[in-house]
Amino acid sequence: MNVSAQLWEANQDLAQACLNHPFIEGIANGTLEKAKFAGYVGQDAFFLKAFARAYSIAAVRAKEWEDFTTFHALADGVLAELKLHKSYATNWGVDLSTTQPGNATRRYTDFLLATAWSTDIGVIAAAMSPCMRLYSFLGQQLGANGIPDHQYADWISTYSNAEFEALTQQLESLVEKYAAGNTSLYPTYRYAMFCELDFFEAVWAK
Repeated sequence: MNVSAQLWEANQDLAQACLNHPFIEGIANGTLEKAKFAGYVGQDAFFLKAFARAYSIAAVRAKEWEDFTTFHALADGVLAELKLHKSYATNWGVDLSTTQPGNATRRYTDFLLATAWSTDIGVIAAAMSPCMRLYSFLGQQLGANGIPDHQYADWISTYSNAEFEALTQQLESLVEKYAAGNTSLYPTYRYAMFCELDFFEAVWAK
């Protein structure tokens, strides 16, 4: 089992907690309140902007050209997600220009940006991998029996498709490349997984 698989396996408790969270269950069956999804769209758009910045910082800090281009390709994937969120915002009446980050969102983005500026490539990749792997997991689980016909179908389609899985694997390849002997990968990965669960709880509870 490679390092990324070990990290993911070690955090199955948090992955399952996210899958079984009422916010995700509401997306799965289409019953999530529109106001809660609208709140999520605003918070996630703020998060994704920070996520793209973290990729860009990592690209600048990458010593090998191949890693530089991989991080930029991953950032392009985030920009594509942001276009989807802009479409969501229009449809759901969310003004992204005035959205302020909640505490859970800010904790997560501050952690990612601080990690991007201060640690090596392997740890940066490990900090960012949970978001990608978790969303790919959630999308694939929710779309396992086909994309449902309800208001959140686009969300499920986006995160269950092969293109998003490919981006996830690109990031995990960097974890593998730089993982050897780095003991900080596990606590970094787990903290990011806690941030994911906290994010869902925050947008659900609001």
